[in-house]
Amino acid sequence: QVQPVESGGGLVQAGGSLRLSCVASSIIFGSNTAAWYRQAPGKQRELVARITTSSTTDYADSVKGRFTISRDNAKNTMHLQMNNLKPEDTAVYYCALAQRSDGNYFFWGQGTQVTVSS
Repeated sequence: QVQPVESGGGLVQAGGSLRLSCVASSIIFGSNTAAWYRQAPGKQRELVARITTSSTTDYADSVKGRFTISRDNAKNTMHLQMNNLKPEDTAVYYCALAQRSDGNYFFWGQGTQVTVSS
C-alpha cells in the first residue's frame, strides 16, 4: 500500500472535537515530513499543519491554538487533533507525505470529510 489512508472525519457541532488519523507504509512515512491539508468547496487547497521527522511543527494561523499535529514513527501514523471546531473548518482533509524539494508532496490520501455545524 503506497497511498496514505485517512480516517476520523465526520459531522460535529461547533465547539466540538475530532481526531484525524493517517496511516501509511513505513517506506514513505518513516523519514519524511508529513502534513495535513484541507480544501473547502470553491476554495483552494490550503496547508493546515506540518510535522518533520523530529516532530518540529508549524500551523496555519487559522488553526493555531486549536489543532495539534503529531506522529508516531513506530506505527507509521500521523494524527490531527482538532478542538474548538468552527463552521469555517468544514472541508475535506488530506494527509500528505514525503515532501518534495519544491514543497509539494509525493503521496496524498483520498481525503476525509469534516463538517462542522453552527
